[in-house]
Amino acid sequence: MLTSGDVVDLDLGLPQGREAGFRHPAVVVSAQRILSAETSVVHVVPLTSTVRGFHSEITIGPDEHNGLTARSAAQCQHLRAVSTGRIVSARGNVGAAVLAQIRETIGIMLDISI
Repeated sequence: MLTSGDVVDLDLGLPQGREAGFRHPAVVVSAQRILSAETSVVHVVPLTSTVRGFHSEITIGPDEHNGLTARSAAQCQHLRAVSTGRIVSARGNVGAAVLAQIRETIGIMLDISI
């Protein structure tokens, strides 16, 4: 079962424009109550090792818990819903603090008060 904050590898297919595509790591940001219902669609934020320093990115260092091998940026500007069938494998979990930062950034981008 997926958990909020999991780092997963996705097959996103061919990208259009500047969206993330191909095989890509991402952070699962869906609420745990949704994931516990064994949904077939989850919300994810793609990760990239190209850290640009945008305000919409959260930088994550690799550690033994998240399974990342390089410093990465969670690209909150690329939030998307994907089928769980796109998940190829799981790497680890970013933890509650990083997940909260990602969710806060998504809230700011969507003008949602938290």
